[in-house]
Amino acid sequence: MKQTKGIWKVIGASSLGTLIEWYDFYIFGSLATVLANQFFPKTNPTAALLSTLATFAAGFIVRPFGALVFGRLGDMIGRKYTFLLTLVLMGGSTFAIGLVPSYETIGFAAPILVLLLRLVQGLALGGEYGGAATYVAEHSPAHRRGFFTSWIQTTATLGLFVSLGVILLTRHSLDADQAKSIAKFNDWGWRIPFLVSIVLVVVSIYIRLKMKESPLFEKLKTSGTRSVNPLKESFGHRSNLKMVLLALFGATMGQGVVWYTGQFYAQSFIENVCKIDFDQSRTILIWAILFGTPFFVVFGSWSDKVGRKWIMLAGMLLAIVSYQFLFKQLLTLSEHTNKTAITDLKQIKTTRTPVAGMADTVRTVVVKKFYEDGMTVTETTKDTVYAAVGKTTLKPDVKISKTVGKGDYWKMVFIIFIMIVYVTMVYGPIAAFLVELFPTKIRYTSMSLPYHIGNGVFGGLTPFVATLLTTIYTNDKLAGLMYPIIVAAVCLVIGALYISNRIDPEVND
Repeated sequence: MKQTKGIWKVIGASSLGTLIEWYDFYIFGSLATVLANQFFPKTNPTAALLSTLATFAAGFIVRPFGALVFGRLGDMIGRKYTFLLTLVLMGGSTFAIGLVPSYETIGFAAPILVLLLRLVQGLALGGEYGGAATYVAEHSPAHRRGFFTSWIQTTATLGLFVSLGVILLTRHSLDADQAKSIAKFNDWGWRIPFLVSIVLVVVSIYIRLKMKESPLFEKLKTSGTRSVNPLKESFGHRSNLKMVLLALFGATMGQGVVWYTGQFYAQSFIENVCKIDFDQSRTILIWAILFGTPFFVVFGSWSDKVGRKWIMLAGMLLAIVSYQFLFKQLLTLSEHTNKTAITDLKQIKTTRTPVAGMADTVRTVVVKKFYEDGMTVTETTKDTVYAAVGKTTLKPDVKISKTVGKGDYWKMVFIIFIMIVYVTMVYGPIAAFLVELFPTKIRYTSMSLPYHIGNGVFGGLTPFVATLLTTIYTNDKLAGLMYPIIVAAVCLVIGALYISNRIDPEVND
């Protein structure tokens, strides 16, 4: 059994870099609604949001290619220098997104540049996770591998947590006046979270340069038994290919959709379907993440005792049977038509802004209603008054933003917390599960591909596909849940029938 001396230093150095990479990767999704207005035409907000989510998803789709490229490098030259390279690529592309001019400035070149940088991010992340998980696992005692690798598992959710926190901090620090602060953030302040990431990346690079290579890889290197063709050995041998496919369709596919439904689609649903305002939709998720994150370690550690399989499959099963109910509760809590309004506090504000170079004006009417349970509903209507005919001739643009009362706010936090507990069940043990499936000399390559197809393709597409489904089935606000439920159900069946729950972690060391 390996000694645990120095393991916390290994975990700390690996986790910091991985957390920063997840922050860089997810800052894009956390700002989807803002970026939609920056990099796509504003004439169709729904199309712009879908285009942004598709660009977000593109980063996930290329992650398997990153897994192949960097997995091969990791199995040939080592874990340390490979995921050092991925950190540089991720940090550089994130910083560059913060510098890309808007659509109004350079036209379609803006979304094209963002898409290319997003693809670089995806390639980098495709190599990062497998390297970090493998590196920590190969420093860990075999029978505590679930516990130690679960700390790496927290970094994805904590990266999202940090991205949300930086966004809110930036937004509220731009101006003392809330309306001006929001306007500045939507105009240029959104760039700050992208640009500051370069400082975090430099710190992490410095730390990682001081790290030593994995002892198991050093053993292979010394004995001359490193793989000369990791891709061929991983996918050209029938027995290993079978394990790759089982890992994908029996574990990571379902884990991926549960992860992204419980966090990204939940946030998108609260903001775009429930119409909860920007700040509340994000602080709800922040609190739920804060309460839920320790369970990654709980379930990772537990998996050392009872096995990885059934903990992960139980998380999928709970998600399948309860998602419809949980999301319906979010809708009910955000609905204002069944609440009692305080009519004396109703506020109406009308402003008229001249259209540059024309006699026409844009009329904005803001109606703010207050309810006895603490909810407020703000309805903003914009239309153009044409001077030539003396009336409006276009369909007005109507936007609704809500804030829920204290009681309903914490109920929403609890609902999202439940979903994040499901995330910790499927995600906490999976690094140890994947590491133990494959032999050391092709581990980086073999585990990275099913992980990034499951998470990158099936999981990463969740916000886009779910949102798209709600635009097709417009009468059913829960239609988007069909995608994660079906994918998780297929994975549950395959995993239950064909994946072993063996607790013999030293078999491939």
